[in-house]
Amino acid sequence: MLTPASVINRRNLLIASGVAAAGTGLGLASGSGTGEATASPVAQARTVLGAAPAAAAVPAAAPSKAGTTLQSVAAPHGTAGYRRLADGPGWKRVLRTDLAAAKSGRDTRRTALACFVQLTDLHLSDVQSPLRTEFLRAAQLSGWRPQETLTVAGVASLIERINGLRGGSATGAPIGFVMTTGDNTDNNSQLELDWFLTAMSGGRITPNSGDPKGYEGVQDSGLKLFWQPDAALRDADKQLGFPRLPGFLDAAIREVTSPGLTVPWYSTVGNHDMLSSGAYAAGSFWTDLATGSRKLQTVSATEAAKLLKTIRSGKDPKGTAVQDAIRAHLPKARTVTADERRAPFSPHQYLAAHLAPKYKGAGPVGHGYTAANLADNQLYYAFTVAKGVIGVSLDTTDRGGHYNGSLGTAQLRWLEKTLNAHKDRHVLVFSHHTSTSMANLNPDPAKPHEKRHSGAELLALLNKHRNVLAWINGHSHQNRITPHGGFWEITTASHIDFPQLARVIELADNHDGTLSLITTLVESAAPHTTDFGDLSQTGLASLYRELAFNKPGASTALAGKPADRNTELLLKKR
Repeated sequence: MLTPASVINRRNLLIASGVAAAGTGLGLASGSGTGEATASPVAQARTVLGAAPAAAAVPAAAPSKAGTTLQSVAAPHGTAGYRRLADGPGWKRVLRTDLAAAKSGRDTRRTALACFVQLTDLHLSDVQSPLRTEFLRAAQLSGWRPQETLTVAGVASLIERINGLRGGSATGAPIGFVMTTGDNTDNNSQLELDWFLTAMSGGRITPNSGDPKGYEGVQDSGLKLFWQPDAALRDADKQLGFPRLPGFLDAAIREVTSPGLTVPWYSTVGNHDMLSSGAYAAGSFWTDLATGSRKLQTVSATEAAKLLKTIRSGKDPKGTAVQDAIRAHLPKARTVTADERRAPFSPHQYLAAHLAPKYKGAGPVGHGYTAANLADNQLYYAFTVAKGVIGVSLDTTDRGGHYNGSLGTAQLRWLEKTLNAHKDRHVLVFSHHTSTSMANLNPDPAKPHEKRHSGAELLALLNKHRNVLAWINGHSHQNRITPHGGFWEITTASHIDFPQLARVIELADNHDGTLSLITTLVESAAPHTTDFGDLSQTGLASLYRELAFNKPGASTALAGKPADRNTELLLKKR
């Protein structure tokens, strides 16, 4: 559990480097920045970055497709039932000229300005928590993921892949940093937050909670509604071809070792990080449920359908209907081992955790957040990406509840001031939510009179500023790249649903009046082909991918179209 003392020391201040290569950034403004809370937001930005220098080239090596989806992609064999994965052909790069015309010879004269990796929607999950709503699967099979037990092994393998990349596949520029764009955790749990920060920074994780001697969750419940991997029971998933894997659950809760990222990394917050079940405003009910000993596993299909309809409507941001259902069924719920580490974390605790020395890893201190963020309880900041390029990390989660997002007026004004203060720099904007998933305008309980602003309003603001090159986000679990006036919106699939991906993004000056944003998707380092007899950490990471592909009711559209995957996105240089 994150104690007050440990929490206060859990985030490190960002230190600007001033070198051309991307990586060691400096937070800015409005409670985020140098840690000098006395300076105004714009003054802090100017103090931190000084006069705007021209963007400088990043030293490059020979480009390589190795380890990317340009080379190979996990692909299914067979046409029906449970399908095994194996090596498939890579995805070709697609040139997109929606915003600028392509000029010949640019690939021989271009220089790299920055190169980094985006991770999103890791959803590190304590699957045994009483807070989880697996019982909604009674209404639709896709309401629960058979692969969720293996999120920690999967993320460790993804980090291994990133560490092994030789650089950008188009420019050869070294990876300068990694940015997560939210839903780093799944249940707003202190235990999950420790797993996330340990995975990113390096160390050992035991993905177990409750009883230290064994698993206590829906996958050993004996309920046919859920895949029972160790049992002979003919459950709903085995009827679709899922295997019986004796020893799976013991293996799934064994210690995992994460190598930690070897480059600096930054953090952006998502709705699952700040809201109970990713949807409900904080409250004592959720805390008591998460840390208690009663776990509701199933309700009738009719009741589950009603609850799903209410959740999706957005009209119950506090989760009153779900609370009432849980209270009504608790007397018949499963008794599990209580665990205080499952308690929800507050925004302040989230910030403080990032500042803790034990989670520094490759840095920078705070991973984007600063002491000023902690003092002001603000989860947005700006940082140096490279010489002449800054990044802006937004907090789009609506604390009033519901899984879609919005921005408060104070943050929107801060963003506009930051963009104005750095009008001579290229700007990359990061957030969790997409432009189309920001129509949730529930008031923030901490700021009940502050207006909330939609994705359409944010698009309008970004389009007013010619220095904005890209808005990079996640949330939808689907690859999608959309042109907006003068910049690109780059949305990347998750690392919990299939395909499980991260995205390398290279920024290059073509020296012909255009810039290129070059995007390349990568999978984890785990082999595409699984071995049901291999329950090692690597074997589980492979199985994590295959189970995700075979999840009943899984969308087949999450990979996006070829123009949403490996791309070269042209922009006019301004």
